[in-house]
Amino acid sequence: MIRKLRLKFVAICMVLVTAILAVVLLSVYFAMQRNIQDLSRQLLYRVIQQDDPRRREIAISLDRDRLVYLPYFTVNVWGSAAYVTGGTYTDLENTEELAAILNDCLSQNRQEGVVADYHLRYLRRSSGLYEKLAFVDMSMEQAMLREMMGSYLLIGGIALLLLLAAAVLLSWWATRPVERAWRQQRQFLSDASHELKTPLTVILSNAEMLESAPLEDRPARWADNIRSEARRMKQLVEEMLTLARADSMTASAVLGDVSLSEAAEDCVLAFEPVAFEAEKALEYRLAEEVCVLGDGEKLRRLVSILLDNAIKYGAPGGAVSLALERRDRQAALTVSNPGEIPAEHLPRLFERFYRADASRGEQSGFGLGLSIAGAIAREHKGALRAESGGGMTRFVFTMPLKR
Repeated sequence: MIRKLRLKFVAICMVLVTAILAVVLLSVYFAMQRNIQDLSRQLLYRVIQQDDPRRREIAISLDRDRLVYLPYFTVNVWGSAAYVTGGTYTDLENTEELAAILNDCLSQNRQEGVVADYHLRYLRRSSGLYEKLAFVDMSMEQAMLREMMGSYLLIGGIALLLLLAAAVLLSWWATRPVERAWRQQRQFLSDASHELKTPLTVILSNAEMLESAPLEDRPARWADNIRSEARRMKQLVEEMLTLARADSMTASAVLGDVSLSEAAEDCVLAFEPVAFEAEKALEYRLAEEVCVLGDGEKLRRLVSILLDNAIKYGAPGGAVSLALERRDRQAALTVSNPGEIPAEHLPRLFERFYRADASRGEQSGFGLGLSIAGAIAREHKGALRAESGGGMTRFVFTMPLKR
């Protein structure tokens, strides 16, 4: 899919660029053609007014440093007689070619025009007693156009090749987010299916046993198992919906004045029994009156996720700590727990369903908590990052203070 998208991107870019380049080159061609024709007509007017029998050629200037000499000749016509009076052509008088040229020219019955068969441009001028005609060779015009357009086409071809290379690189750069999103979506679906498979299997197994057992012998624990796994599935679906809303950039946060100090303290008090049961100390240090503009419920959820993660995955017997402080114009909340996470796992901690330690699969949860916390941080124009070193793992959440 991504490869087809890149090919389509390159094809569309090249079609548009080629069309624009073709329009530019055609415009240049017709402009040059009109310019050369105008110069040729000016010379015809000059020749027919001031013809000098000794002059063997006339020149047109294409630019300051370039002159092009055009073959020409003039003819005076009295009745049925015609005389060549000047120009660069020799041995033309009283020839069949001259007769054919004059017949074609006079038959057109126009003051100026083209004798296509002989590649000549002409101009007629009547002086009463006779008619004077001037002819200039058009093949030089055509040769000049071919030469100049050949250069432009070569430049255009090189430009197309360079643009093709640029389009390929640009397509690779532009589709990287799409490729990453596609890969994450496939991984997300795979992981979600895996997480849903276990509770569904338990529910179906217990339901089958309930059906097969006599009514008086059905133990309550089978119903309890079904209820427990159904709640687990509900929690997973709710977390997936939360992330889906974050992906769709739907603003669901209700912003208002929030005391982050009070929110963090509420979360700490709620998790003290959890830490006690896990035989871990819960320490905290909170700056007073740290006020922000945000959604109080979502910020509490973020703090709860970080505390839950630290208690679950911190080293046994260690102390979990939470600190809230002001840093310049930002509020900084840090949750620390003993134990280190390898550096290569740190960038992936906020990926959905990702667990840095395979043994964490035995813990309750789906690996979506940190993803949800990261989404809440971004929604509040803040940042959430993970650090590990010195025997400790720290999650640091920062967001702007209320002005």
